[in-house]
Amino acid sequence: MANVLITGCSSGFGLLTALHFARQGDHVIATLRSPATADALHGAIAAERLPITVSRLDVRDPASVAAAVRDAGPIDVLVNNAGVELRSSIEDASDEDVQWQFDTNVFGLLRVVRAVLPGMRERRRGVIVNVSSIAGLVSRPYGGLYAATKHAVEAITEALHFEVTPFGIRVVSIEPGQYGTRLLDNAVPGTHFTTASPYWERSEKFDVALARLRPGGKPSDPQEVAQLIWDAVHTTEPRLRYLAGQDAVMIATAKKQLEFEAFEQSMRQALDWWD
Repeated sequence: MANVLITGCSSGFGLLTALHFARQGDHVIATLRSPATADALHGAIAAERLPITVSRLDVRDPASVAAAVRDAGPIDVLVNNAGVELRSSIEDASDEDVQWQFDTNVFGLLRVVRAVLPGMRERRRGVIVNVSSIAGLVSRPYGGLYAATKHAVEAITEALHFEVTPFGIRVVSIEPGQYGTRLLDNAVPGTHFTTASPYWERSEKFDVALARLRPGGKPSDPQEVAQLIWDAVHTTEPRLRYLAGQDAVMIATAKKQLEFEAFEQSMRQALDWWD
């Protein structure tokens, strides 16, 4: 039975991953900023008698990170899932917007990694899973700063792989496409990204066009990502990167095979998006 710490478990991938690991018999420390509001998590724990401990962890608060990791005991698996999305053109985002975006998705992830690694190194085992995004490989308009954080996560994950493999620690990047989570519902607009922005109308058209890439015209089931994370942790043939979703596979394959200009034309055609 592994001791698994997961961040961002209030909903979406984090909630489903916590439940999936627990149902497989692992002990899960499901962390989030406000444990008292996690009704779905508490309800599932009570109904199924799952081996889940709910703990407060705010990735933006170093003291909170240190306390949660200390109280968790020896951690075998870390799943860095906590993340937020800034929806904005580059021009319309303030310095404060960008700081908030990076503090959660990049600096927050680093805080948790640095807190967990000493114990894993000492025991010479462990798995660190960073939930990235297809946006970590391909940037999109009006979400470029979110993509920038995920590009950073990809770079950190790859470097970490080389650094910690000698200590018996594995590192994994999960790269989902469009899934039915609350990430977009909880997205925060940039300070100046309003209906008055010269970018607003085009951004709304792009969001409509983006739905064309969804398999069957709707977001994929996020349970697929929870299963993929579990599989990536337990596989006997580990890889560094795992794409999740048909749209992510299609986009990543096209980006790898084509020069940028050809890739741009291919995506515009797929989206029927010509500005």
